[in-house]
Amino acid sequence: MTMLYTVLAFVLALGPLIVIHELGHYLVARACGVKVLRFSVGMGRVVWSRRFGKDQTEWAVSMLPLGGYVKMLDARDPETAPTSDADLDREFTRQNVWKRIAIVAAGPLANFLLAIGLMAALYMHGVDEPSARLREAPAASEAAKAGVRGGDTVVAVNGNGVRSWTELRWQVLQAAVDKSDARLELRGANGGTYGATLPAAVVGRLDVETDVMAELGLELWRPQPRIEKVIADGAGQRAGLRDGDLVLRAGGQPVVDGIAFIEAVRASAGKPMAIEVERGGRPVALTLTPEPDANGRGVIKAMVAQAPEMVTVSSGPFEAIARGAERTWDTSVMTLKMIWKMITGEASWKNVTGPITIADYAGQTARIGLVSYLQFIAFISISLGVMNLLPIPVLDGGHLLYYSLEVLTGRPLPARVGEFAQRAGVGLLFMLMALAVFNDLVRLL
Repeated sequence: MTMLYTVLAFVLALGPLIVIHELGHYLVARACGVKVLRFSVGMGRVVWSRRFGKDQTEWAVSMLPLGGYVKMLDARDPETAPTSDADLDREFTRQNVWKRIAIVAAGPLANFLLAIGLMAALYMHGVDEPSARLREAPAASEAAKAGVRGGDTVVAVNGNGVRSWTELRWQVLQAAVDKSDARLELRGANGGTYGATLPAAVVGRLDVETDVMAELGLELWRPQPRIEKVIADGAGQRAGLRDGDLVLRAGGQPVVDGIAFIEAVRASAGKPMAIEVERGGRPVALTLTPEPDANGRGVIKAMVAQAPEMVTVSSGPFEAIARGAERTWDTSVMTLKMIWKMITGEASWKNVTGPITIADYAGQTARIGLVSYLQFIAFISISLGVMNLLPIPVLDGGHLLYYSLEVLTGRPLPARVGEFAQRAGVGLLFMLMALAVFNDLVRLL
């Protein structure tokens, strides 16, 4: 059932993105007067098709579900070359270079516009996210060395406002990719503000594929370790724990939050542990002996408060569109920076992911909720737009490179050069796809 859910989430995410991308090409081609012969979702052999409109354009679904294409009247291909003089003016290569650039660029642009629209809609609706309030940092962590105090809230990073944990993590990731300082502005419990700087020498060494926040010692604030419910016949009940107890100390050490108490319990499987709780305003001493579970970790069968503080991030229509556009731009730039780092050897090629990983994330975000799923779709739409703009023959970016050279030189690329570039592009694209699938299988296994 989980596999079916993941596959459905993947298809519902990727399918519309492909359609939107190809619709960009189709609509601009029609606007430029080019005749469209086929609009296909999927590649390879056509398994279903219908013809519509004045031009009897064939709308098709093809066998391979990854990708799609718009086939236009094109003299370079005998199958799509004009068959009558009336169609000559509607042939793709007879259009001026700026129309051809617009037609090719319209696909990636459609993906960017979709991402902006999705993000703007989410910002207008309001998204509940963990706040940027921080837990007490480990003593040896970079956050502690920088002077970050537990319980305080980050309000800006490098001058950019932060309203939630997601925005905080995004700003720190950008600093890691740029290898720059991460200058935090924090608001203390008393309302005052102060600064703390995580140096570029530390931030720049972070692997963006890992939990960069935890590596720096930046973790979500959690509430005090209050017992929400004691389950019958468990170690907690036998020790005398009651609903509403506030755990003050465990094993002789102060307990700052629910996570710290859970960690102490897990580390004490089968061992008596002295704890002190507050009950009715008075301290009560108890002895707790966690039971070992199948993995050898201690459990007490009690529910402990650990949910982070939540905030609702929302914006008005114009601000939401601006924030959506800004986030789309920032994500695109970061993607290009990561690609460049992989080319120069500064980042691992393990960061290249394929359809298996995308499907896995689609399933995970769909199970979390609609907001997370839509955020995932927006991110994939941006990635699809960026990847298609790379200057690789076969992709939209490769064609844009040809037409840019035509603008500069005043003449189109020689046919033989174009054919050679196409073959090279197909080989490169095949190698990238093989690498992506290999990385997917390594993660899976």
